[in-house]
Amino acid sequence: MDTHKAFKEKLDIEHDWPTTYMFKFVVPKNKTKEVRDMFSKETLMEKKSKAGNYVAFTFKKLINSSDEVVDIYLQAKKVKGLISL
Repeated sequence: MDTHKAFKEKLDIEHDWPTTYMFKFVVPKNKTKEVRDMFSKETLMEKKSKAGNYVAFTFKKLINSSDEVVDIYLQAKKVKGLISL
């Protein structure tokens, strides 16, 4: 089964759309500008790792469908070294 399809199905089971969805990403500190630029319209919360090598980004967004969630994760995946939580 396609992983995106399985993820969409799980999202549709667990959420009633529209809903506020929380996104969390971790990136190497040298990639923070890319994330800030990519999600410039969002209110990003940032937290540096203990050693300062990574930055965790969190934001909440009103989402209308599981397709929108998948699209945001696919967009974020373009940042090299990004980990989605």
